[in-house]
Amino acid sequence: MLIKNNILTTSNLTIGYQTKRQSITIAENLNINLSQGKLITLIGANGIGKSTLLRTLTGIQKPLSGEVLLNKKNIATYSALDLAQNLSVVLTEKLPPSNLTVYELIALGRQPYTNWIGKLSDTDIEKINQAVQLTGIQKFITKKHYEISDGQLQKVLVARALAQDTPLIILDEPTTHLDILHKVSLFKLLQKLATETGKCILFSTHDIDLAIQLSDEMIVMTDNNVIQNQPCNLIENGTFNSLFKDDSLFFDTEKGKFVFK
Repeated sequence: MLIKNNILTTSNLTIGYQTKRQSITIAENLNINLSQGKLITLIGANGIGKSTLLRTLTGIQKPLSGEVLLNKKNIATYSALDLAQNLSVVLTEKLPPSNLTVYELIALGRQPYTNWIGKLSDTDIEKINQAVQLTGIQKFITKKHYEISDGQLQKVLVARALAQDTPLIILDEPTTHLDILHKVSLFKLLQKLATETGKCILFSTHDIDLAIQLSDEMIVMTDNNVIQNQPCNLIENGTFNSLFKDDSLFFDTEKGKFVFK
């Protein structure tokens, strides 16, 4: 039996932010485990702190207390280059204006490995081609990145993260602005990539019903706590009923989804 190793763990992590006068705590004593080959979704109501958690897990934001350990090493001790070789991040922000082709955009994922000239080695080209193949975007790699649809662009950004060849990929709401067909397509692609490449993929989403169906594990943020578990156990424990403060919306355990009263 294959033992899946933890790529990222947190130890009694408290997240939040500092103002001039005080510390604002969003969630505390978090002990999260992200292990290889798993698709893990992060869900919670708007404003609950999902982005703060992702920024802390990726080293962008410092924790108020506790540790984030990436490959058993405190993330704060990584150099920018070492971090880029161990963790790739896909944000929802729009790309800056450029004339880059899809292929060139994916090739940017190799920046942590190229020399100061930025010349691609045979290994770099092989990793880029593998990423293109895995995401199935061969048909439009010569197009400019602004000539493709939002759904296609999300796959390109995933391909760039794959080309970066890190054990952990973290995405911030990649299904935002996509129709249901492209949402399902992207979910299934991420599920396939986690299984086939052995990478751990964590992403935040508002598409809870899809997350329940397709995730290996989920991290659920509520006002009171942050729980990580398999979807079936979260359903059994009644965790989803504490997600929203609205009496008209409840989680139907038999149907496995949210319904209105």
